[in-house]
Amino acid sequence: MGKITFYEDRGFQGRCYECSSDCPNLQPYFSRCNSIRVDSGCWMLYERPNYQGHQYFLRRGDYPDYQQWLGFSDSVRSCRAIPCTSSHRIRLYERDDYRALVSELAEDCSCIHDRFRLNELHSLHVLEGCWVLYELPNYRGRQYLLRPGDYRRYHDWGAMDARVGSLRRVIDLY
Repeated sequence: MGKITFYEDRGFQGRCYECSSDCPNLQPYFSRCNSIRVDSGCWMLYERPNYQGHQYFLRRGDYPDYQQWLGFSDSVRSCRAIPCTSSHRIRLYERDDYRALVSELAEDCSCIHDRFRLNELHSLHVLEGCWVLYELPNYRGRQYLLRPGDYRRYHDWGAMDARVGSLRRVIDLY
């Protein structure tokens, strides 16, 4: 499905660990993570074990230090391989429990506010494909992986509030 290599030091130096599937606890393999090489696939990294804490979306490429993946620190404690699909659809709702349908998207949206005049979404329904939701426009800020399914409230995707800035489909560009 994919291959990712974690390095303890910047510039792909120090102890490393290669991974090719979901891993709920990376702590036994390295104590810190300062660089990453994604050889294939798309991945979501988590700052805490069991897919908790800040999330970071990575696709194929080299990330010589944690700022390159917008990391807040060198803490990476779990990872999830994200399946890539050819079709994507997501429904956006202004209220909890799928009330007040805003739109259905099948393409990336770099600024929810510019497109829909909203800064918050309270529920989502992912019909096809995986998406990454960003709290700020232009794919910045906190990130949340959205897999196919129901998100009746913003807590369901792991957010502390309903602020949404942009949405991007998970696609492997290579």
